[in-house]
Amino acid sequence: MTNYLNTVLYTGVTNDLKRRAFQHKDKQIGGFTKHYNINRLVYYEIFDDVYDAISREKQIKGGSRQKKINLINSINKEWKDLYEEL
Repeated sequence: MTNYLNTVLYTGVTNDLKRRAFQHKDKQIGGFTKHYNINRLVYYEIFDDVYDAISREKQIKGGSRQKKINLINSINKEWKDLYEEL
């Protein structure tokens, strides 16, 4: 997820992406995402196994900003909010 200007990137894991993205958009969750106004879903992956999802989250978080940008651009060059597509 990112903010309006795409200046901050947030990576997380959840078992209900639509609910969690809405919580971020609605500012129901404090901390980092609320402080930086993280409200746009620009990339996501779906996993059947929670351990695989957590492993992938750690891999993405450990990468550089440029690697995250490249990942987003690989499926969403316009960085449009994918929330409504869920």
